[in-house]
Amino acid sequence: MNNNNLYSLFEHHFPTDKSATAFELPDGRTYSFQDVLDLSGRLANLLGQSGAEPGDRVAVQVGKTVEAVILYLACLRSGLVYLPLNTAYKTAEVDYFLSDAEPAILVCDPASAKDLKILADKTGVKTVFTLDAEGQGSLISQAASHSIEYATTQRAGDDLAAILYTSGTTGRSKGAMLTHDNLASNAQTLSKYWAFRADDVLLHALPIFHVHGLFVALHCAFLNGNKVIFLSKFDADQVTAKLPSATVFMGVPTFYVRLLGNETFGRDTCRNMRLFTAGSAPLLEDTFNEFTDRTGHTILERYGMSEAGMITSNPYDGQRIAGSVGLPLDNDVRIVDDNGDVVADGDIGILEIKGPNVFKGYWQMPEKTAAEFRTDGYFITGDMVRKDENGYYRIVGRSKDLIISGGYNVYPKEIESYLDEMPGVLESAVVGRPHPDFGEAVIAFIVKDGSIDIDEESVTAFVKDKLANFKVPKQVFILNELPRNTMGKVQKNELRNMAAA
Repeated sequence: MNNNNLYSLFEHHFPTDKSATAFELPDGRTYSFQDVLDLSGRLANLLGQSGAEPGDRVAVQVGKTVEAVILYLACLRSGLVYLPLNTAYKTAEVDYFLSDAEPAILVCDPASAKDLKILADKTGVKTVFTLDAEGQGSLISQAASHSIEYATTQRAGDDLAAILYTSGTTGRSKGAMLTHDNLASNAQTLSKYWAFRADDVLLHALPIFHVHGLFVALHCAFLNGNKVIFLSKFDADQVTAKLPSATVFMGVPTFYVRLLGNETFGRDTCRNMRLFTAGSAPLLEDTFNEFTDRTGHTILERYGMSEAGMITSNPYDGQRIAGSVGLPLDNDVRIVDDNGDVVADGDIGILEIKGPNVFKGYWQMPEKTAAEFRTDGYFITGDMVRKDENGYYRIVGRSKDLIISGGYNVYPKEIESYLDEMPGVLESAVVGRPHPDFGEAVIAFIVKDGSIDIDEESVTAFVKDKLANFKVPKQVFILNELPRNTMGKVQKNELRNMAAA
């Protein structure tokens, strides 16, 4: 019987020589593929003996380390469902995820363990482990006594491998359920489409709680037994220093803006590179062109989402067009109007997709899942797109007011719900404004109720303790009233124009 466990697919493609380097750190330390196999085996044994059974969730909110990546592989290997959480999430946000997903195990940073242990006890989490920014903690120390031998758990392709929470327009986050087959199909498609090969070296500077860094970048490397130069975070000087040793780099637009701001970055830096990709936020045409002029390389921009991984991509061999997200990958795609009717080529509509990479549905939200799929199986992405005369797709807007700031999804309703709780605030509205570094900046508009005096600083301070930093408004405007139409709906287009002006 074939095992459709994603880990089995990865292990099949690891190098024959297991002493080959899997991860290299900036200080020169390395982890071999044998190290990955051994530690993932120990961790899989520990997780199982800590009360987690196949299908249970493991929530993880830790810094970026190789050990955290191997924990992900151990979860796959033992048939557990991996639930990565943004390290910027505050306690109130984590409380919701634990209550909704009901994980059996929580792995967190030692600094937050005390507060999160209280939440874990409240929400029925069986075990809490710690893992710090150096890859140490109770998770690793307790795993040390366990065997490296572990028979990878049998999984069907339709079994869950991961749940990724995405913000909801109503303020309630949705858990996108991704199966082993969903992740495998997307990884195999990208590996082939982007011409990955056994001698590639991936320079990794992305976070690993996100589709881009965890599933797109690392999955391609695992499928080809590649060495990964593993940076704990993006630093323009460090990336510039390491690029001559790499062949592939994946980034968000912010990375490329900051690289271009480094005077030593140029053609010689990129002499061994074969591929730069960009995604998670719109790449400005000026950045696209300046990068080509400076390096001789053309950034490959692509488009995806938590619910489906990568959906479109500019070609590896062929024209890469600034402002375009390219052509469909292993998906059936169509562009429709509000009634679900396909629009004429060149017209703007909502992108709908169907394919092996499309998720199984939203965790414990059958009604929401049903509402997001057509009866013929197409998923309604909510993104407004247009297909140009070359057949390339362009994202022109988002139907649900989604803001993408620094590669992270931000839904205005969630921020508005916190702003409206602030004493002195009558009502609020949040929009995105184009930003050369972050893609979009979060901008808030406030109407005061007159009970107390508030200003931009006090509004920002109020939400900083409640929300991840990427959700905190970069600027706050005080208005006498919000613009509304005759039906009383806030006119966010007017607010976007005001913010831009």
